[in-house]
Amino acid sequence: MMNDWHRLTWEEVGVLPEKGMDTALLPVGATEQHGPHMGCGMDAEIATKLCHSVAEQTDVALLPTLPFGCSIGHSRRWPGTLALQPKTLIDVVKEIGDWVYASGFRRLIIVNSHVTNFAPLRCALEMLRAEHDGFMVAVINSASISDRVREQHFHDAEDWHANDAETSLMMALSPEMVRADRIKDSDDPDRTEDCVFSHPVNRTSMNGVTGTPSLASKEKGEQLFAWMVEDLSNSVTKAMKEQPPLPYGYSERINSIQVEK
Repeated sequence: MMNDWHRLTWEEVGVLPEKGMDTALLPVGATEQHGPHMGCGMDAEIATKLCHSVAEQTDVALLPTLPFGCSIGHSRRWPGTLALQPKTLIDVVKEIGDWVYASGFRRLIIVNSHVTNFAPLRCALEMLRAEHDGFMVAVINSASISDRVREQHFHDAEDWHANDAETSLMMALSPEMVRADRIKDSDDPDRTEDCVFSHPVNRTSMNGVTGTPSLASKEKGEQLFAWMVEDLSNSVTKAMKEQPPLPYGYSERINSIQVEK
């Protein structure tokens, strides 16, 4: 792909904004346990492949995937999780955004494939737009790109993880990350329905799964991924043309107030 950031030279990156390409995609995933039937890099795999497909369709710059996220809620009960503290993820994404801006890009779309990354990513968004006037930043969760994508992710569990949707996606996109012989015994129910508090996964799941991966299929994964690519591409295309509703600068002050008489 011509706009794959880590394959480009500095001259090739620099000329993209000059040619009118001022939008970049940042895939953000996680490395964490995904039950006994899936590899720990599933979230990063989804973010990478989704953003690659969307970048090809929309002709935006594709940044390298950030494979670590805020996964501390998965606890240390199961090996495999490599987590960042929320404040660390905020700083990492903020500093990535600083350098994207310095390279001439004025639109950054962060595509998040791990649910609990959202709060730190939103904090990084707040910091970036305050520091760089005119820098437009969005955070889009891959599981909630559209109503149809969200319905597929949430149909078997509200607090889903390594469920039907995620397992189906991996069957379609990266079958080598799925342990087919472990799927049928991996189902685990959502125990959070009546909870007031947000509990760590060691207190909500027996095996790291929440949902019914036994319902998964390659065909369902192919359909879901096609929806994700189509719907995210539509959002990115819209974002490439969007202008702020009002033209005022971040530090611009109103020096007088005219009262209509």
